[in-house]
Amino acid sequence: MLTNKPIEIVRVMSLAALFAFAGSAAVAQTTTPTPRPQQREATRPPGTETQNPNLPPGTQPAAPTAPPGTQQPPPTAPPGNPNAPTARPSPVTPTDPTRIATPEVITPTTDAPIPEPQEPVFPNVEKRPLPPMPNLTRLGVTSDNTMTLSLNDAVRKALQNNNDIEIARDDVRFAETQLRSLEGIYDPIFSLTPQIDKRISPQQNRFAGATTSGTNSNTTYSINPSVFKQFSLGGGSYDLTFSNSKTKSNSTANLLNPFFSGNLGLTFTQPLLRNRSIDNNRRQIRIQKKRLEQSDADFRLRTIDVISRVQQAYWELVFALRDQQNQLENLNLSRENLRNVEAQISVGAKAPLERAEVQTELANRESALLVSVQNVSIAENNLKQLIFRDSNTPEWSAQLTPTDKPAFDASPVNLNEALKEARDNRPELRRLRLDNDINQIDLQYFKNQTKPQIDLTGTLALTGLAGTAFPLFDENGLPVIDPDTGRQVFSAPDNLRGGNNKMLSNLFSGNTRNVIVGVSIQFPLRNRTAKANLAGAEIQKNRLDATIRSQDQAIEVDVRNAAQAVETARLRVLSAREARINAELQLEGEQRLYQVGRSTTFLLFQRQNALTNARNSELRAETDYNKALASLQRATSSTLRSNNVVVENPVP
Repeated sequence: MLTNKPIEIVRVMSLAALFAFAGSAAVAQTTTPTPRPQQREATRPPGTETQNPNLPPGTQPAAPTAPPGTQQPPPTAPPGNPNAPTARPSPVTPTDPTRIATPEVITPTTDAPIPEPQEPVFPNVEKRPLPPMPNLTRLGVTSDNTMTLSLNDAVRKALQNNNDIEIARDDVRFAETQLRSLEGIYDPIFSLTPQIDKRISPQQNRFAGATTSGTNSNTTYSINPSVFKQFSLGGGSYDLTFSNSKTKSNSTANLLNPFFSGNLGLTFTQPLLRNRSIDNNRRQIRIQKKRLEQSDADFRLRTIDVISRVQQAYWELVFALRDQQNQLENLNLSRENLRNVEAQISVGAKAPLERAEVQTELANRESALLVSVQNVSIAENNLKQLIFRDSNTPEWSAQLTPTDKPAFDASPVNLNEALKEARDNRPELRRLRLDNDINQIDLQYFKNQTKPQIDLTGTLALTGLAGTAFPLFDENGLPVIDPDTGRQVFSAPDNLRGGNNKMLSNLFSGNTRNVIVGVSIQFPLRNRTAKANLAGAEIQKNRLDATIRSQDQAIEVDVRNAAQAVETARLRVLSAREARINAELQLEGEQRLYQVGRSTTFLLFQRQNALTNARNSELRAETDYNKALASLQRATSSTLRSNNVVVENPVP
């Protein structure tokens, strides 16, 4: 058993070798089709496929970028070639695991021609002319009428022609006339009353000298001049009257017929308590004097305001004109760029699309230029309104050309000096102080009205009489003779016989006179009117004190804001200058890069616009600095002094 076991092992190995040899021989006798290029490409790793040399350029299948197993099968023919061979898969017997499905190739009868590549067709592009410049003509302004104007000239014209200043000046004049009107109360008043008085009256007294008809007839011719005057000191007054008359009568009882009579009287009244130190007339005059000073303060305030507005409008016009110049220069740069691009497009160095970019920027800059022209018209009209008298002035059609340039001072503002100057010179504070003075006058007057009224009165009168006397006769009709003088006796003594001159002589002799001296006393029992007026004046005083404090705070805020605006504008000027210098350097560098082809039109436009904005920012900062200086002068009321304007004080 042990000897036969190795022999069996040898037999088994021999049979296995025989079966292996027979299987390999059968496989060698089976025909295997040659793999197609598509089959070989499908078995390559992704990204190592070979290109078909028979396909035209641009129709080669792209290398798959998807992971293995997710790739789409490549096309078997170039797109658009219907004669390319198509592959049909051959059926595979499921029971034969050694068979692999191979596509059946159908060969076309004819080969398709491969198209030759064509040359690109370029359109014939011609150089276009530059578009015309925009119309910069302003309505209502002629280019041949130019008016050069400095800031001092503008201020002088405003002082002469501005209607607001004229109104304020007339207010001062009107206040002067009102003061003179009130002072006229102390002018002497002369009056004259000539008249004829004829009276026929019945008489019931036998001694009245009635005629047989029982009546008396009297005719009087009189001239009565008088002079009345009030005193501005002490509140007294006097009344001087003179009465001169001639009377004719048919009365038999008169000793003189006709006769002349005269009366010269002087009446004087002097207050002792009420209305002595101040009365209503003197109160009104004192108040009007303060009103006159207030009108002067209002005139100064209005003048300062107009000058400040002229300064603001002048510098705004300067900015508008320089902004127009900057926009015009920026537009010319765009036109030059368009000219260069058109030349490059005409020779084929640039695409026609470059023209659209330049023309877009050119249109934007033309729009900015037209807006700047409109701003020039607005600024110019605002200045003309301030310096011209009316709309019919021929200078309205002139172009204003400012000659002054914005000034700049690097030194900061002294706030303490500005505040002190404002409190000393601001017309608003001066007006409130005058209101306080008026209130003091009211307090004095209403307090005086609470006192009793005691007036000293006096009258001095002189009288005179003269006329025509008739001689006396006795019962026998003979003249009566004075035994002492031996002369005929008349109906009146010798000192009364004569005409008007004799009457005046008798009057001024002082032999006949009247003297009256008295006191007029009035005690108000409650006097509620005067007390109520005094209480109202005291309330007004408290109100004015609060108003002055409020105005002082407003001036403090105004000066501080104006000073801060000047300081901010000063720093803005320094920053804007630095920005403009850097923008110029950036544009210069960008232009060099553009010339050598290392930059684009878009970047060049950006640098140009940045430089224009930087220049406008610098100009705006300089203009705002000068406008801020004008505002600070207005806030401190130093505008008149800074512009050499002298305002005369009104004559009370």
